[in-house]
Amino acid sequence: MEATSFFKPDDTLVLWTFLTGWAAFSIWLEQRYKWASTLSGCMIALLGAMLLANLNVVPLDAPAYDDVWTYVVPVAVPLLLFEADVRRIWRESGRTIVTFHISALGTVLGTCLAVLLLHRFIPELKGLSAMFTGTYIGGSVNLAAMKDAFKVSSEMTSAAIVADNFLMAVYFFVLVTIPVLPFFRRHYKTPYDDALRAGARGDGEDKENRAARFWKGKEISLVDIAASVAIAVAIVTVSGKLADYINSTSLSAGFKSFFGQKYLIITTLTVLGATFFPGFFGKIKGAKEIGTFFIHIFFVVIGVPASLSMILQRSPLLFVFAAIIITVNLAVSLGLGKLFRFNLEEIVVACNATVGGPTTAAAMAIAKGWEELVVPALLVGIWGYVVGNYCAIALANYMGAAFGLA
Repeated sequence: MEATSFFKPDDTLVLWTFLTGWAAFSIWLEQRYKWASTLSGCMIALLGAMLLANLNVVPLDAPAYDDVWTYVVPVAVPLLLFEADVRRIWRESGRTIVTFHISALGTVLGTCLAVLLLHRFIPELKGLSAMFTGTYIGGSVNLAAMKDAFKVSSEMTSAAIVADNFLMAVYFFVLVTIPVLPFFRRHYKTPYDDALRAGARGDGEDKENRAARFWKGKEISLVDIAASVAIAVAIVTVSGKLADYINSTSLSAGFKSFFGQKYLIITTLTVLGATFFPGFFGKIKGAKEIGTFFIHIFFVVIGVPASLSMILQRSPLLFVFAAIIITVNLAVSLGLGKLFRFNLEEIVVACNATVGGPTTAAAMAIAKGWEELVVPALLVGIWGYVVGNYCAIALANYMGAAFGLA
């Protein structure tokens, strides 16, 4: 039986204080301490929430958490995509966009292998495969979108989130460690780290404040804030109405299963606006900052849905399922990256962007001092948000038909 938490599920304002307060504290830690910058604010938000939930300080489920899934996440998506000018992404991301697609291929192949091995043992695997594909190409926002698209049960969603969170934390630790291991330094080019070690860049730099410098204050007006939020909410509203209309028509189930998804429409409308009207969307200041804060709130929420012991008892195979995907993601990225002679830093940033999204990838680049890779990390991570849902739905529908998944 679930233990009673210190804060009650119906203490809505108290829980919103916790959600926003812990998200803000995580951001402050990231910008104040080197260890926190290396870990990233998102991971601090997630791990801290998991700890507090498992210590019964906050409840595992509450209406306030549902509000984050219902309102905060959809609005965060367009805010983070205001700079998703496809032409700029391909023009300015350099070779990192290529390594990103290699890592995304690793995610797809890993999901196929995981489904092949475990499709007889895990329920709701069609939706779960979409969730893991989406989050390991784009980010947790895509996981939320696929949960909504395939109506995955809350119990399996909780299990998937805990498995994803645990393995994502392990994976980030592996990615941070790889560039300093002698084996990889012998077999891969590491120009950014070599320059840092030689003192060619960053002399006298206060490394603890790299994240703070990246997110430093900038000129922003009330009009910017108003436009950011209003346009994002409008895009979410229109997308929801379009999805409802498409799903109410007599079009084929296959068509509706793809084009009738709210998050795909949100992504499509925002990317079209950012690409064809970059002068308008690109000049709205503060959208990225607001969206990033919303994502930190979301990382707090995905850290509290279930206890680790409960998930280990109910669905331990989801840990195996997720582990297969990220292992193949890393193996394909390192293998093809070596074949095509990519830099090790580009490879690990791309791996981080696929599994964690733009915020964690940029945080790692900032923490490691790879300043030239910060903007590419953000750009390819945003690109992951764009393509993650499309890839996830297409792959899940294909795997569902191939293996008869519900």
